[in-house]
Amino acid sequence: MCSPATRMWRAAVCCWMLTFLHTSSGLNVCMSGSATSCEECLLIHPSCAWCAQEDFGRGRTLNSRCDFFQNLHKRGCGSRFVEHPTNSMTVRQDMPLSSKGSGFKQYDVVQIRPQSLSLSLRPGQQTWFDLQVRQVEDYPVDLYYLMDLSLSMKDDLDTIRNLGTKLAEEMAKLTSNFRMGFGTFVDKNLSPFSYTAPKYQENPCNGYKLFPNCVPTFGFRHILSLTDQVDRFNQEVQKQMVSRNRDAPEGGFDAILQAAVCKEEIGWRKEAYHLLVFATDDVPHLALDGRLGGLVRPHDGRCHLDDKREYNASTHMDYPSLALLGEKLAENNIFLIFAVTKRLYVIYKDFTALIPGTTVEILDQDSKNVIQLIITAYSNIRSKVELTVWDQPEDLSLSFSATCQDGQPLPGLRKCTDLKIGDTVSFNVSVEARSCPPRRTDHSFTIRPVGFKDRLQVAVDYQCDCGCTQVAQTNSSLCSSIGTYKCGNCQCDPGYLGARCECQEGEAGSGHMAACREAEGKQVCSGRGECSCNQCLCYESEFGKIYGTFCECDDFSCARHKGVLCSGRGECHCGECKCHVGYVGDNCNCSTETASCMADDGQLCSGRGHCVCGRCQCTQPGAFGDACQKCPTCPDACDSKRECVECHLLKSGHPSDNQTCQQRVCKDEIVTVDALKTEEPGAVLCVYKTDDDCVMKFTYLEHASGRAVLTALREAECSGGPDALMVLLAVVGSILLVGVILLAAWKMVITVHDRREFARFQSARSRARYEVASNPLYKQPASAAFVELDFDPYAKSYNGAVH
Repeated sequence: MCSPATRMWRAAVCCWMLTFLHTSSGLNVCMSGSATSCEECLLIHPSCAWCAQEDFGRGRTLNSRCDFFQNLHKRGCGSRFVEHPTNSMTVRQDMPLSSKGSGFKQYDVVQIRPQSLSLSLRPGQQTWFDLQVRQVEDYPVDLYYLMDLSLSMKDDLDTIRNLGTKLAEEMAKLTSNFRMGFGTFVDKNLSPFSYTAPKYQENPCNGYKLFPNCVPTFGFRHILSLTDQVDRFNQEVQKQMVSRNRDAPEGGFDAILQAAVCKEEIGWRKEAYHLLVFATDDVPHLALDGRLGGLVRPHDGRCHLDDKREYNASTHMDYPSLALLGEKLAENNIFLIFAVTKRLYVIYKDFTALIPGTTVEILDQDSKNVIQLIITAYSNIRSKVELTVWDQPEDLSLSFSATCQDGQPLPGLRKCTDLKIGDTVSFNVSVEARSCPPRRTDHSFTIRPVGFKDRLQVAVDYQCDCGCTQVAQTNSSLCSSIGTYKCGNCQCDPGYLGARCECQEGEAGSGHMAACREAEGKQVCSGRGECSCNQCLCYESEFGKIYGTFCECDDFSCARHKGVLCSGRGECHCGECKCHVGYVGDNCNCSTETASCMADDGQLCSGRGHCVCGRCQCTQPGAFGDACQKCPTCPDACDSKRECVECHLLKSGHPSDNQTCQQRVCKDEIVTVDALKTEEPGAVLCVYKTDDDCVMKFTYLEHASGRAVLTALREAECSGGPDALMVLLAVVGSILLVGVILLAAWKMVITVHDRREFARFQSARSRARYEVASNPLYKQPASAAFVELDFDPYAKSYNGAVH
């Protein structure tokens, strides 16, 4: 980041370049104005200066004394006669930042630096200063638990009977100085908000079979002031009984306001973080709802607790508005935590956008998760720093640039997130005065981080007066004794004109006319004035002021936006809008702020577009939303929602480590199911592999209302790993089985083949059996002796005998 000296040098260079550009282009914004006095000259432009030297500018027009500093010097004006004030800054208090909140005296803990400074501003000229903020470790914490005691919260009351002990144990891990308090609320004991018949006065549950006994209806009741005695908290909670109201909305906002403004009764410490936990299961009544019961008096924002510690104005004033709640919570440095059921999350989330310093967490139906909810909310609060401005004067423009942990400046942003306790962040603040306030008017403003007691006090004074006015001479001889000589110029009495008041109004001549024409052939005084005593006297106009040496300028002929001159964010000077800091464009309708374009993940337009005039123009096909954050068809749509699913369902990944799931990456509604349906039109199916080799599936759907819904499987699909022994046995068994099958097949083939051969043999043998006498080849031997053969076709030899 640049040092203050570097920034001042940069501002001087910019002014010099601006002077050069004006001079080289032929347009001198100082001399083209209507300045006839030193004060008027200083208001034209920060680069303009006035020469109070007596003999300077003779023979020229009156406003030639108003020019750029360099031009005045070149034309012979001595430096000591030049009136050219510039911005300056003085640091009044600059104590170093503390590192821890414990072990110090309360007034020694410092979380913002510097603590006080003063600015001397010239209208139209910017100045800069830096401030640092640190969330110190082990800072004291005051927690006030505000609970809805309507009948529907009975199971929640049973759950928190021992809340104090468990919560104190968890908070002891974060701070060594923790106190708790307790309060309850129901609603106004007034029709139509509650049962007002006589039989319900002492027991609103009269006739209700499910729960026949309960305490009378009340608005707000302060039970226990902030204390470090945990047992007392448990005892008071165990004494409580539920009550009953008539309509669904509750009177919780009445209770929040009383808990915020009744500082002494509640016991808020100045040197502590103030946490107000608001637990309910229904929506609240808002301002103007009280008119249904005849309450037309607006809430006055004051404490109204009686001797019994009950809100005694419940039936006399309307419910407070969101604006009043936000104002009182900020005044008393209170962080409001909405602990609500899941169905109310979206409603209360919208409230957080209207009430600075508030968060919302989802509360289980029976409040079982209340301790983790408070720890998560507290960690989220400590993970961010956001600046607010109090009592900003209307004629001052402020712009911010944040430098968070990554060291990169973020123009237009006054908030840092994802911080760790002990981190230090820086902010650069640009200040510009747009005009001069009435004399002897003190102006100041305060910059304060949300929820901090620390603040930066900035005192402002304006460089609107010239030093030479203090030596003005009335009825001076230099002004023909009919005028006041001031700053080298004569301010003539009524009816007289001229550099030395030497002319009377109405005197004119042909010689004087030439000096009243901008160029030969042009109209006298541009047709918008009269030439008198060598000067143009410009006409008055109902639209604004006509001015200039030749009446060529006015303050109403500039570009307009929706009928408003310079959009109301700039000054019209001679046909051109001079925009206030933070705005550009021909009609000053384009904001240079980028905070409205910043997505929840810290990227400008979610990395899918450009920020133009404070609004995102999405360039990624399919992207939409205020910050281009919605894009179901983008390639990274599944990746951007994966963290949310992992954080809520798998309890893994980076977001859960910081306990910022709900606030940073999980803005969408999450629905868990056992079986995923993908046939819904417009739903995008996302599938990814988890770290433990499971498969997670979810669908991403953007509704027409702009609400995004993630439908995820309740558990990831995981398959068990293979058993090595079973695999081995299966392989061996398969080999043996294949061998047996092959042997059986071989045996079968051999058997079939042998049987066929045997059958063939049997057939041949049967055909060879016949008698010798019937043998057609047999002949009787010719000799007397013969051999008698015993023939056997299957014998290996012949057996014969000689006869």
